[in-house]
Amino acid sequence: MEKQVILNSKHLELTLKRLSHELIESHNDFSDTVLVGLQPRGIYVVSQLKKQLEIILGKEIVCGNLDITFFRDDFRRREKPLIPSITNIDFSLENKKVVLVDDVLYTGRTIRAGLDALLTFGRPSKVELLVLIDRRFRRDLPIQADYIGKMVDSLISERVSVEWEEIEGEDKIVLYTKDSNE
Repeated sequence: MEKQVILNSKHLELTLKRLSHELIESHNDFSDTVLVGLQPRGIYVVSQLKKQLEIILGKEIVCGNLDITFFRDDFRRREKPLIPSITNIDFSLENKKVVLVDDVLYTGRTIRAGLDALLTFGRPSKVELLVLIDRRFRRDLPIQADYIGKMVDSLISERVSVEWEEIEGEDKIVLYTKDSNE
C-alpha cells in the first residue's frame, strides 16, 4: 500500500483549533451544548476538541462517548461478531444541543447509527455533526457534516485513516492507496 500524509501533526493541531473556534462561534460558552464522540475513533477527536475548548473558554466542557455497535445496519451481517466499546454518557441529552463527532464521514451509515443510539439518552433540541475528514463522493445516506476539518476526494479503493499518538505513535491523517502491483 502506498500512503500519502494528508495532514501532519502540526496541520492536524491547527485544524482542531479552527474547528474549536467554529464551535465557539455557534455555541458561545457551551452552557447548553455537549460533545459526543462516536466509538471507536471519534472519541479521540472529542478529547482533542475538549482540550482546545477548555483552554479557550476556561471552563469544563461536557463530553461523552457513544458506542453504536448494536445500532449498525450491518450488525448481524458480519462473519466475526462485533465487540462493543464503552458508552460513557452520564448526563441527559434532553433539550441539549449535541455536537456528534467522528473522525471520517464516508457512507453516512455510522452517523445514522449514532443518531439512533443518541436518542436513548434523551431528545436533544438540536444535533450537529463534526468530522475531521469528509470523503464526500460515496454517501449511501443523505448526511452531511456541519463542521469539517478537511474534505478529501478519494476512490472507493482508497482508505483514509486518522492516526493518533496514543495508538499509532503519531497524530496524522493518511490516505492509503492500493499499489497497482497488489
